[in-house]
Amino acid sequence: MELHVSFAPDTGTEIGCTHDLNEEDMVQRIDAIMEGYKGVRGSLIPILQSAQNLFGYLPEVVLKRISRSLNIPYSEVTGVVSFYSFFSTVPRGKNLVRVCLGTACYVRGGKDVLDAFRHVLGINVGETTEDRMFTLEVGRCFGACGLAPVVMINDTVHQRVKPAKIKDILSLYQGDLMKEAL
Repeated sequence: MELHVSFAPDTGTEIGCTHDLNEEDMVQRIDAIMEGYKGVRGSLIPILQSAQNLFGYLPEVVLKRISRSLNIPYSEVTGVVSFYSFFSTVPRGKNLVRVCLGTACYVRGGKDVLDAFRHVLGINVGETTEDRMFTLEVGRCFGACGLAPVVMINDTVHQRVKPAKIKDILSLYQGDLMKEAL
């Protein structure tokens, strides 16, 4: 499966998925991004962010390429990647589903909500659906305890989520195809 991304002209900024870039084109984009950061201190994290936006995750071959280009040890690159939860070395879905299991959410049924997402999506925590539409993760507190249980999908907070409403919530992110499948 190939991940395809397009860029805004002259900015190198991701603007959305397209079907015109193959893996070689994406590697060339990363090379161009790294060239733009040549000699800039503290460029590792912005380069990793760009690479993850481009590929959807950070493949090992890309991490090694970044290490060589920046002339820093591979262990340092992987150390940064493993330290920050934003980075992922496994493919993530288009939509990141995070179920809060902080105290208030857990007490108000967060575990049941998580189980419902696992059942409906057919994946476990940390996994991505085969179609790469959804990745399921657990959060510890989103600061919305009065709205518990809370689920965040991408940057949208869903409040007082009930297991029976999971299919309706997911359909918002996949349109009519999801409604038919569910």
